[in-house]
Amino acid sequence: MSESLKLGIQSAMKDAMRAKEKVRLGVIRLIMAAIKQREVDERVELDDEQVLLVIDKMMKQRRESISQFDAAGRDDLSSVERVELEILQTFMPEPLSDDEIRSMVEKAMSDTGASSMKDMGKVMGLIKSQAQGKADMSVVSKMIKDQLSA
Repeated sequence: MSESLKLGIQSAMKDAMRAKEKVRLGVIRLIMAAIKQREVDERVELDDEQVLLVIDKMMKQRRESISQFDAAGRDDLSSVERVELEILQTFMPEPLSDDEIRSMVEKAMSDTGASSMKDMGKVMGLIKSQAQGKADMSVVSKMIKDQLSA
């Protein structure tokens, strides 16, 4: 990636302002605020990987909210969260397919020699750095559990 992800997000914010896309602009501002908050708290400049972690965390929050709103029958709030989730997704790298995730899990299991549930942490640790931002880690976790319990 030639330009940093953070610069890309700032550029997207300017584009959203010019196009008067209020919802998109609001979500991008939330991303920028979350990035700035981490930078201030930790006194560091976030790199692309850390920015992806921030966005990934925001996406996870949206997914949790969607499931809670759906369970409560609040389709109005759920639809707002879905729109925000879609906007957040645009800043993430191309997601991995199930087959790609499965092969990563199998490779990590053979690399670590994992054979039971107590080895799950080793496998997750190996995969997390490679799949972060490209895969829903709850899906990865379920695949590992399925493989280890098989």
